[in-house]
Amino acid sequence: MGALKEFYYNDCVPALKEEFGYTNIMQVPKLEKIVLNMGLGEAVQNPKIVEGAAQELTRIAGQKAVVTNAKKSIAGFKLREGMPIGCRVTLRGEKMYDFFSKLVNVALPRVRDFRGVSPKAFDGRGNFSLGVKEQIIFPEIDYDKIDKIKGLNISIVTSAPSNAEGQSLLKLMGMPFRQ
Repeated sequence: MGALKEFYYNDCVPALKEEFGYTNIMQVPKLEKIVLNMGLGEAVQNPKIVEGAAQELTRIAGQKAVVTNAKKSIAGFKLREGMPIGCRVTLRGEKMYDFFSKLVNVALPRVRDFRGVSPKAFDGRGNFSLGVKEQIIFPEIDYDKIDKIKGLNISIVTSAPSNAEGQSLLKLMGMPFRQ
């Protein structure tokens, strides 16, 4: 069992039980999955960008990225149905905990002028999303090998029924929220 998972069971669960008055351990919110998504609008002109992005995302997540294709054709964007326009990875289990601890302890502190993540980015169901403007904050990315600075979205899906519960779960697990 990973260090973060152990920390969750030994420290976070009792604290959450006390804070929200859960009677059953199954009521305590937990991380379900983390989805990393990279949408690449510029892939319309240059389809090769998607392959590079998928390799970078695979390196960051430690799991193979899936290339996503356009669902609809949009003439204004010169986009045809079925064109590759992004990539994504869904992490669960051990890899999810490993990625979360890497995100909180290594990647986020490397962001320029970092003051914490916004606590407003919850969706009403206890899930949290944040955007990363540069993929170079992750230690796996070699600064000299990247062709272009690309951002990515990180969605953290929890089993929490409300924003307050989701926020205190992530705060206990070390997510640096802005005051």
